[in-house]
Amino acid sequence: MIRAHKIRLNPTPEQANYFARAAGTSRFVWNWALAEWNRQYAAGEKPTAFKLKKQFNAIRREHFPWTWEVTKNASDQPFLDLGKAFRAFFEGLKNGKRKGRPRFKSKKRSKASFYLANDQCQLGDHRIWIPKLGWVNMSENLRFKGKVTGARITKTAAWWFVSLTVEMPDERQSARPAAIGIDVGLNRLASLSTGEGYENQAFLRTALKKLRQANKRLHRRVKGSKSREKARCQVARLHYRITCLRDDVLHKLSTRIADCYGIVGIEDLNLKGMLKNRHLSRSFSDAALGRLVTLLTSKVEQRGGQVIKVGRFFPSSKTCHSCGWKWEEMELSDRVFVCQNTHCAYWQFAQDRDHNAALNLLIEALRLIGPIDQAVDGIGSDDDVNLAVDAG
Repeated sequence: MIRAHKIRLNPTPEQANYFARAAGTSRFVWNWALAEWNRQYAAGEKPTAFKLKKQFNAIRREHFPWTWEVTKNASDQPFLDLGKAFRAFFEGLKNGKRKGRPRFKSKKRSKASFYLANDQCQLGDHRIWIPKLGWVNMSENLRFKGKVTGARITKTAAWWFVSLTVEMPDERQSARPAAIGIDVGLNRLASLSTGEGYENQAFLRTALKKLRQANKRLHRRVKGSKSREKARCQVARLHYRITCLRDDVLHKLSTRIADCYGIVGIEDLNLKGMLKNRHLSRSFSDAALGRLVTLLTSKVEQRGGQVIKVGRFFPSSKTCHSCGWKWEEMELSDRVFVCQNTHCAYWQFAQDRDHNAALNLLIEALRLIGPIDQAVDGIGSDDDVNLAVDAG
């Protein structure tokens, strides 16, 4: 199992200058390799990452001597990354899952980063050793114990970070016997079948006024001036703050659910289609529902559980979870579900729309996986799951 830990660095001005030069070298090598790949491919040749690297090293000392001022990984790794990118692109063309073709990196728009192999870095107490630079202070120590396979140093806003990948032994944890259904949305970020609800914080909407003022200040500054760079950093810091606040909520929510439940039923949302709605696209992006589903899936599976995605056309909001009666005329503005089946235990009983949808997702997820003891090892008996449904 590979885990990653992202740690903030506290470099001196000289060390920050080294990071910038190393990231610039990595970006230049990527652009050179991509241009050469496109030229050779258009000429009918079959370029590879190894051939391009050998070709670059043959002219490197004469044409690009400044690339030797930083670690060799800054000029070696871009060839491997480009090879992986083209491999994924061509495989996507074959299996129908198209991925974007590799593009040139811009100094202004691309994220500054460079890679370090495991033999090119060394960890100490709150510090990391980098070739041709020395020790750089880290804000915290590595949390995981295992073999460090590599590190990538990136810049976000005005800060530098190191992402350390650690190879750890696979430890399959016994899954929790409880099951739960989750309905996600905009008014409420997540509604659980247990009756709990997590409100949508809408961090972007809250900070939109400050963000607009910062953007106006940025576009009033003269291009190339120091004041414009200060304004650009302010905009980047605001975006980074919004991202951190959102990730904090999503990580806490997904961790709590993964620690308590072994089976999670959730709707398979059409996220790309939602983002095409020009009236709600910003709200959907602010809620980050796709990231929530991704975090939830990875954490539940790491703990030996299972995430069941119910079909997007399943009428979870329009169906009564008790009797199955369907409210065909239900609209988005109807926030309360009232069952009209006179034989239902919930007849004329007003229940929250999202809570009812979460219960339906739980029931449908249990139906899809079939017998519990065959679905996930260690989940528990059917009686345990029935207790979880009754608790909702």
